Amino acid sequence: MNANMAAKAEHRADAVELISAALPGLETLFKEAVAAVRQKVLVDGRISSARLEAEQHAAHGLSWLATYVTALRELAAYGERLRAEDRYGAVEDYALRIGAGEYAAQIFGGIPMSQGEILRLPALGLSQKAVAAACSDAVDALIADGNTPENRARFVALFSQDQGAASIGDTGLDETLEAIRSEMRRFCAAEVTPHAHEWHLENEYIPMPVVEKMAELGVFGLTIPEEFGGMGLSKVSMCVVSEELSRGYIGVGSLGTRSEIAAELILCGGTDAQKEHWLPKIASGEVLPTAVFTEPNTGSDLASLRTKAVKEGDVWKVHGNKTWITHPVRADIMTLLVRTDPSEPGYKGLSMLIAEKPRGSDADPFPVEGLTGGEIEVLGYRGMKEYELAFDGFEVKGENLLGGVPGQGFKQLMQTFEAARIQTAARAIGVAQSAFDLGLRYAQERIQFGKPLIAFPRVADKLAMMAAEILIARQLTYFAAREKDADRRCDLEAGMAKLLGARVAWAAADNALQIHGGNGFALEYPVSRVLCDARILNIFEGAAEIQAQVIARRLVEE
Repeated sequence: MNANMAAKAEHRADAVELISAALPGLETLFKEAVAAVRQKVLVDGRISSARLEAEQHAAHGLSWLATYVTALRELAAYGERLRAEDRYGAVEDYALRIGAGEYAAQIFGGIPMSQGEILRLPALGLSQKAVAAACSDAVDALIADGNTPENRARFVALFSQDQGAASIGDTGLDETLEAIRSEMRRFCAAEVTPHAHEWHLENEYIPMPVVEKMAELGVFGLTIPEEFGGMGLSKVSMCVVSEELSRGYIGVGSLGTRSEIAAELILCGGTDAQKEHWLPKIASGEVLPTAVFTEPNTGSDLASLRTKAVKEGDVWKVHGNKTWITHPVRADIMTLLVRTDPSEPGYKGLSMLIAEKPRGSDADPFPVEGLTGGEIEVLGYRGMKEYELAFDGFEVKGENLLGGVPGQGFKQLMQTFEAARIQTAARAIGVAQSAFDLGLRYAQERIQFGKPLIAFPRVADKLAMMAAEILIARQLTYFAAREKDADRRCDLEAGMAKLLGARVAWAAADNALQIHGGNGFALEYPVSRVLCDARILNIFEGAAEIQAQVIARRLVEE
């Protein structure tokens, strides 16, 4: 019997009851916050983009409040599911009690949007009366019996007894998904984790034999329908795979992202012929894709994109520059966003091309006419390499215009963002879990003043909050994935999962390094790599500020 089940019956009213009792007041507070921020950004009864931008602190704070309330709602639902299946034990209860109690306290005391930006409720335009009404007896009880020193100490004592556990607390998934997790963990233990730090330090590519084994495991065709050679599995399964591979090394976890994005683009926007030709090749790993969207002076402002493609006979000729392109040297195709109609401003003139290219090498990265590039040296997120690309008459077959109709590129790209952000949230969980693993192991093994570091409350407290927040981010991400699997619009849920997951990963990595002390600052320790890898998660697939802006607009428009 493990520590979780042994301690199963020790509790008073459990955390699920506390959260459920507090939620109605928090939901009401959130609705009033939406109404208050909406009034800040209305001009003549309509949402003003200029006002929304001017009120970014309040608008983005609303996004964080929405994320917290949604996370608390999903924690309650998660706990109820586990209780119904007799899977809810002391570890889960302490994780929920600490995490939910802390998040409730932050709602009323200040939500950290970044290290130096704190959202406090008056900034949203909420009255003192509305805030006081939401801070009910149930909320007080959740906070009072939540993130306490006693609860943290007991939580750490419990999970410290379960050495080698796949996660702290039940993930809430079924046996099939947990079997997939176990398979990915075994793969990483054998092929990835022992070598990841060397790949990072040497800025080396992930070896092709590793990529080929990933293909054999079905990583690149995970969610591609079986009729096109894929496994036809759920987005939740994609989360599990991305999470575990990123736990081994974020570069390995991110290899599948390029295939996911390309497959989504072709599935949602491609012609029947394009689906039949490309999807089986992507699913098998025969073809490695890369996404080529961002430009040096546009970043997230895709409406200002300038790279153009001109039709000449049977080919498109591409001219322009792209930057922050991941894994382009070894890619076989580029999903390439270009402007095909210069007369159409903004998004309307954009199209997506499936641009074929030969694989390159370090010696000859782009062995094709009309395409050159230079590597961008980066702090972390290595193993695939980042490049700036220059197109000078690069040719793409005319038949490789995605969907066969020009002007659909932006719409096609938007269809991929939900899945991409869900997957990024899963990668963030994997990085956070890696940081937690390293921090826990070091805290247990490092002896100072005659006892292990984990015996010191400030060290144990860090681990407790890391474990609780990883569980929260995981459940929010799985919720977004389930919404996607149900074919429901989930850009809000995906955005919230990505927003929170990235912050949790950075906090976990920073705290794990702090636990290592001076050794964490040494390049030889893997935690230094994990810190560098975690930092990118708040930037790519939509920087935190862009993500919060998108969430806020959706909230006030509805």
